[in-house]
Amino acid sequence: MSTENESTENESTENESTENETDHYFSADPNVPFKRERFTCEVWGQELELVSGPGVFSRGHLDHATAVLFREVEPPPMGQFLDLGCGYGVIGLAIAKTVPLARVIGVDVNERAVLLANENAQALGVSGTFVAVTPDNVPSDYVFDEIWSNPPIRIGKEGLHELLLTWLPRLAPGGRMVSVVGKNLGADSLTRWLGEQGWPTTRIGSAKGFRVLETRRA
Repeated sequence: MSTENESTENESTENESTENETDHYFSADPNVPFKRERFTCEVWGQELELVSGPGVFSRGHLDHATAVLFREVEPPPMGQFLDLGCGYGVIGLAIAKTVPLARVIGVDVNERAVLLANENAQALGVSGTFVAVTPDNVPSDYVFDEIWSNPPIRIGKEGLHELLLTWLPRLAPGGRMVSVVGKNLGADSLTRWLGEQGWPTTRIGSAKGFRVLETRRA
């Protein structure tokens, strides 16, 4: 695994600026002009041509935290996956492209992000195995083998805790959540808190100021 370098890029996750306070990427309908922006990144040997845009997290590039997540861990060869806080879909789409037997649901409150994620799935040829929806459209009885996330830390501790405690119970027995959180944004305290809530969490990777965490269903 990579060694940690606390002096570089340790503020890059969850700090995408928005044009005003009402236009956060975690808003349901960001109030900024919508112009699609294309970029290409490589994940697990797969080249992903993606479309992003204003009002969506990490527009126009792969953010450093998610890049660390990709470098530190790979998905299993099959399973039901949840991309929690999917944005324009890069994590879930990378899984869908890499794991032929995967079934992936991306979830985001940002309707623009959901639109872009589904457009990207269509363009990448994985719309049969990946779909993005808003939270209310995930069937209540659906469970996941894996949850993958670069969680929206900027929604605040209370909102983040509520988000995690909403979705972690949807893990199947023996399932896990893989997440990436900046050390300076509370990764270590989040690890402790998850353990206190009955969700044992360990660090499985660390690089450039980010922790990659694995949370298991006991």
